[in-house]
Amino acid sequence: MDERRAGTAAGLAAYGLWGVFPLYFPLLEPAGGVEIVAHRIVWSLLFVAVLLTVLRRWALVRAAVTDRRTLLVLAGASVLIAANWLVFVYGVNSGHVVETSLGYFINPLVSVLLGVVVFAERLRPLQWAAVGLAAVAVVVLTVDHGRPPWIALALAATFGSYGLLKKLVRVEAAPGLFVETAVTFLPALVLLAVLQATGRGTAGSEGAGHLLLLAASGVATAVPLLLFAAAARRIPLSTVGLLQYVTPLMQLALGVFVFHEPMPPARLAGFAIVWAALAVFTVDSLRSARAAGRRAAAGQVPAAA
Repeated sequence: MDERRAGTAAGLAAYGLWGVFPLYFPLLEPAGGVEIVAHRIVWSLLFVAVLLTVLRRWALVRAAVTDRRTLLVLAGASVLIAANWLVFVYGVNSGHVVETSLGYFINPLVSVLLGVVVFAERLRPLQWAAVGLAAVAVVVLTVDHGRPPWIALALAATFGSYGLLKKLVRVEAAPGLFVETAVTFLPALVLLAVLQATGRGTAGSEGAGHLLLLAASGVATAVPLLLFAAAARRIPLSTVGLLQYVTPLMQLALGVFVFHEPMPPARLAGFAIVWAALAVFTVDSLRSARAAGRRAAAGQVPAAA
């Protein structure tokens, strides 16, 4: 029970930290989205390198980079998560926090669709119903915006694809994050050097406080991932699935009540349809998990003499 409580607390902390990210990234202005992501990559690598040294996990990094398949998968994941970070920072700093929250609401349903497309998985009827409702919501929100919710769709697609690639390899959180950031470290470093040389970088011109906030983005990136990994090892996947909605709920609340973004009736209707889809999806997932548990328990009952 203590393990489960610790896992739940770690999961809540991870999703809670991700939920308050919209408050953090505006503090990094006047840095632009590309500069922020480049700093996030560079400082994440340095922070995780220190962490790996303390934990003595460098052998896991060597194992990952010497396995060609693992290295290629993590390289792909690196590009996807960098794109996800860039879209998220752009969304937050351009006043679209509500739309970024939508991306993480629909992410589980995008992951289901990717399972169908990539792994030829067969969906249960309620899962199809949830996906259908999500499609209706996107249409409603497109009509409301006058355009598709590109930020939300890009976030869901990049993070869903990132999660799919991570399922293809078994690497612990810290070594995996190190390899992922190492792939994009050199381009990020070159980009920062060019920005500074041309006077467009902010790291050296906005004071020590600004530089510290940029450096802290590495810690802000790594800590929630490590907490999430701790949670995933201690609590059932169904519980992790329920906790993941903490992040977009917090982001939605921040968008509406802190940043005062509009929530007209049509947009609220679109979100309501998404929540209905997630309710159907969650109920179906819980029912499936309980049924699998009962089958496993029945298989462990010794046969009568």
